[in-house]
Amino acid sequence: MAQASAPKDNRPHIVIAGAGSIGCFVGGLLIRGAHRVTLLMRERMADEILRQGLTITDFNELDEELSPDVFGIATTPECLKTADIILVTVKSSATEKMAQEIRAHAPTYAVVISLQNGVGNAEILQNNLPDHDVRAGMVPFNVVSKGGGCFHRGTSGDIIIAKGKNHIARMLSVPDLHFQDRADMAPVQWGKLLINLNNALNALSGLTLREQLSSMPWRRLMSDQMAEAVRVLEKAGISAETPMSRRIPIRFVPKILRLPSPVFKRVARTMLTIDPLARSSMWEDLEKGRLTEIEELQGLIVTLAQEKGDKAPINMRVASLIRDAEKSGRGSPQLLPHEIHV
Repeated sequence: MAQASAPKDNRPHIVIAGAGSIGCFVGGLLIRGAHRVTLLMRERMADEILRQGLTITDFNELDEELSPDVFGIATTPECLKTADIILVTVKSSATEKMAQEIRAHAPTYAVVISLQNGVGNAEILQNNLPDHDVRAGMVPFNVVSKGGGCFHRGTSGDIIIAKGKNHIARMLSVPDLHFQDRADMAPVQWGKLLINLNNALNALSGLTLREQLSSMPWRRLMSDQMAEAVRVLEKAGISAETPMSRRIPIRFVPKILRLPSPVFKRVARTMLTIDPLARSSMWEDLEKGRLTEIEELQGLIVTLAQEKGDKAPINMRVASLIRDAEKSGRGSPQLLPHEIHV
C-alpha cells in the first residue's frame, strides 16, 4: 500500500535573519500567530533554544512557551533558499555581510525588510540586493534576553515598515504584534534614532528605564542631548517625526522631558507603556561584553554636526563614555547625570 505524502505547506516562509533579542521576540509572536518561521541565528543561541524552547513575555502579562518542533532553527544561510519574506535583525555592523548571504542564497522574489536600529541599513541592503524588494522598517519597542531562551518586551508600540506591494504589513500582523505601513519611512527612522539616543544614557546609568524617566536630573540630560541632536538634524535639512505619536512634533519632546514629574508621567502614559524592569538593548550589550551600536546613534549625530560645521558636545561625550565602557568590559559604569553632562 502506497504511503500518502505529507501535505505541502503553502504558507509564506518567513526567515528572521540574525535572530537575537528583537528577532526571537518578533519571530516568536509570528510563530504563535501560525506563520511559518525559521530563526537564522548564532550556534550558541540555537543550542539554547533547542534545549529550552522559546519563551516570549512582555509588560502586558504575555507569557508564551513555544516548542522548537513548531518552527525552524538554522545556523547557516541555506535556509534563505526558500524564503518569501526576510526580516533582517542583525546589528548594523553586520548588515553588509547579511546582504551578501541573502544575495547568495535567497530567491529574488523574497521581500527583504530591515528591522534594525539606525537609518542606513535599508540602503545598504538595497545596494547589495538590486533585484529584491527591500523595505525599511522601525521597531519601537525594546526587548531583552532573560536567558534560558526567554525574551521580554519592555515597552509598547507597533512596527512600521515601508509601504509596497502585497499588503505585507497586514499579512504579518498577529495578536500582540501589529505592523503598519508608511509611504515615507525616513522621518520615522530619524525620529526613532532621536529616541534611541537614550539607549546610551540608560546603559551608562545602570537604571531601569522607568527609574531613569522618574528622575528629573536624568530627564534634563535626555532633553539636552535630544535638543542638541534635533538642532543638528534641522541644520542638515533632515525631517524627523515622533515614532510614538505623530501628533507630537519631535522638537517638543525635549520640552516634555523637562515637565514636572507628575505632569510628565501623565503625558508619557499616553505615548508609551514601559515595563518596570525594562532597560535599553545597549545596557544589555555592555553587560554581556558586546560591541554596541553607538556609532549608528550618537556617532552619526556627531558626524552630521561636523559635516555642517557644527558641534554636538553632549552626544560626543556620551559616545566617548560608551566606547570606554565597551573597552573596559565591566558592564554599565553606573554614572550619574552630572558625571556625563558637559
